Amino acid sequence: MIKIDGGVTSAKGFQAAHTGAGIKYSGRDDMAMIYSELPCRTAGTYTKNVVKAAPVQFDRMRTDNTGNIHAVVVNAGIANACTGALGLKCCQETADVTAEALGVRSDSILVASTGVIGFQLPMDKVAAGVQAMVPILSDSREAGHLAAEAIMTTDTKPKESAVTFEIQGRTCTLGGMTKGAGMIHPNMGTMLCFLTTDCEIEKWALMDALKDAVKDSFNMVSVDGDTSTNDTCIVLSNGAAENPLITRESEDYSIFLEAIRTVTKDLAKQMAADGEGASRLFEAKVIHAASEKDARVLAKSVITSNLTKAAIFGKDANWGRILCALGYSGVNFDPERVDLTFVSDKGQIQLIENGVALDYSEDLATEILSSDAVTCICDMKQGEDTATAWGCDLTYDYVKINADYRS
Repeated sequence: MIKIDGGVTSAKGFQAAHTGAGIKYSGRDDMAMIYSELPCRTAGTYTKNVVKAAPVQFDRMRTDNTGNIHAVVVNAGIANACTGALGLKCCQETADVTAEALGVRSDSILVASTGVIGFQLPMDKVAAGVQAMVPILSDSREAGHLAAEAIMTTDTKPKESAVTFEIQGRTCTLGGMTKGAGMIHPNMGTMLCFLTTDCEIEKWALMDALKDAVKDSFNMVSVDGDTSTNDTCIVLSNGAAENPLITRESEDYSIFLEAIRTVTKDLAKQMAADGEGASRLFEAKVIHAASEKDARVLAKSVITSNLTKAAIFGKDANWGRILCALGYSGVNFDPERVDLTFVSDKGQIQLIENGVALDYSEDLATEILSSDAVTCICDMKQGEDTATAWGCDLTYDYVKINADYRS
């Protein structure tokens, strides 16, 4: 497994394009397209919010039931959520326009949207955007990077990742891009994510791998406790690497699973670090939990605690907030056995041992907490299972960004 500089165009046969359609923003790109001339097997995971945006409903039917997907069209600025029958009609019209421009079937097109809820898409601008992108589709690294930039909303930077791996002598690649900085909370993959691979893998194996990867990556991220109406994670496989077909029972399945886990975890950490208003990445690593499920619940409870997030922003080693967050998680454990340790590139410091505070230096703790990335290791001493969750600090800027988001 080799990590490379790449994104959605890294895998063989995938192209991308971008454009500024003026859907909501002016002076910047707000549409992107991913395309494979070869038809793709697909899998997707989607928001568990009862309020589901039109693109989620539209794509779910296609990724669950059909293959032969050729393209995904994404817009930023307007979410196409809570838009009724007209919203679904806009999805179909986008697919129709794209299919005609690419010369493929309309049912081979997926769509995705992100932005403000409750507004209808301006279909004249969407259609013009599609027409502008098709002629400039490219498999270059730059094309993939600019596509990742085009789908941002309150993100401050694009998020991309890619790896190469060997399947029976064939080099395969898996790359991806995400957007997401706010309305991020564990409940599927809370963002837009698009993964592309040239690995030949059957649909059901692809679906199983995606669900497994999402469980320990995007489902372990929280910025603000809100689960979006538009959360979508789609993987496309075109088989261009021409490796022997991977099935769920294949020995090679574990190699593909490692690849998709690696990319999704990398993207998840990038999203957490770029949380709205964030000044640092906050990671909670629970070790020696009684079960894998307990470890996940405990880790997520720590990174979703607003009091803990505020303390991380203030560089305050207020370990009581962390122990409290573990305590209300719903997991049963012995608080008099818990150890807590902070770790960063500036060193590490243990704060409590067996549930009791140690005589530690507050100045050293503050220095460790001033790093761009901080980890809290929670040793539960209950068993052998481990889980990691990613979040960020809670800053004044988070309120500023969300107070005037619609304007």
